[in-house]
Parts: sequence; structure tokens; C-alpha cells
Amino acid sequence: MDKVILFDVNETLLDLRALRPLFEQYFGDPAVLPAWFAQLLRSAMVATITGVYHDFGALGRDALLMTAERQGITLSPTDQDEILATMRRLPPHSEVPDSLARLQAAGLRLATLTNSPPWILKEQMANSGLENYFEQTLSVHTTQRFKPAPEPYRHAAEQLGVNLSDICMVAAHDWDIAGAQAAGCATAFIARPGMVLGPLQKKPDLIGPDLASVTDQILL
Repeated sequence: MDKVILFDVNETLLDLRALRPLFEQYFGDPAVLPAWFAQLLRSAMVATITGVYHDFGALGRDALLMTAERQGITLSPTDQDEILATMRRLPPHSEVPDSLARLQAAGLRLATLTNSPPWILKEQMANSGLENYFEQTLSVHTTQRFKPAPEPYRHAAEQLGVNLSDICMVAAHDWDIAGAQAAGCATAFIARPGMVLGPLQKKPDLIGPDLASVTDQILL
């Protein structure tokens, strides 16, 4: 059994669909939400490859302005603030609290590793009611390298006092799974709606449609 279960946060534990009403309001189409988040992830990966770091919150605003420009929309600073503030108040997916409670009750060590900076992560954990499940809530900000670069996973292992092989990374993103695998972690993929693995990608150790299913497999 892996010594630490390490969780991605956005989309894996927290439900990004809470932003849909705001994208409907300001863009007239909630389908623009995934386009914005995809741009945010692309910007994060560009920052890592080029070595020019900006925190995930700053990149979120930058991606929002890029998305608005593509849509021919002007967002005021107040509009931007309202959309981005909701990222700090995302609710957990419905099965997440019970699943985390089961893992915790089984004596497993739980921690998070997210691209969000520490000040946003702290609010996300408090507002979602999940903070007490984790012994550590870790951010890539210390390394100034975003997942799936190897440095965040290595830093997490150092902070948790374990080997990378003692970690199982749980994520709903194929790129996070790939990064954790390359770093030497075990992996569990949550195949939430729209989340898929590429045919060329190495299969994760565990796959389930939600965290409840993945939890069942971890506790076997």
C-alpha cells in the first residue's frame, strides 16, 4: 500500500462547474469555461518550459483576458475579480468528502499538490471544508515549476518524508498522471466527464469514474 495519497485539487477534488453561471453571464456561453481553463494550463506549461514564472492566479487572469479577446468581449477589472474569486470558493465534487473520510479512517496519509499558489489553496481548502483531511497542502509555488514538471513531485516527496515510489498521485488530468509517472509515483486517474487518457500514454495503476471508485480500489 502506498504510504501517501497525493491529490490534485482543481477538477480532481473541487468542481470547476461552479464557474459556469459566471461564464454564461459574461460570455453568453458556459462552454467558454473549459476554453479558459485550457488556456490557463497552456500558459502554465509555457511558463515552466521557458522558465518565466508567474503564479497560477496571475496566469488565470492573463488567460481570462486572452479568452475574452478571442470572444470579442471586454471584461472590466471588477468582472475579472468576480470570476477569479469564485476559484477560491469551488465546492468539492459530491463524493469527495466521504471518500476522503474513508481513506483517512483507514489510516492513510493524505496530502495535496496543486498548481494553485499557497494563498489561494488555503482559501480553497477552508471554503470547501476539506482542509482537515490533509496533513499537508502543498503547492508548486515553492519550486516555481508547474506540474507536470518533475520538480513539484520531488518537492512533495521531500516535504512528506517519503520516496517518490511511496506516493500515489490522484488526478483527473492526463498530464498530471504523466508527470507523476515520469517522476516515479504510482498513479490513480479519475475519469470525470470529458477527462480521457491518450492512447500513447502509459496506463495509470488505478482508474475510476470518480473518487469513490478510486477509493474502493485503494482500499482493496
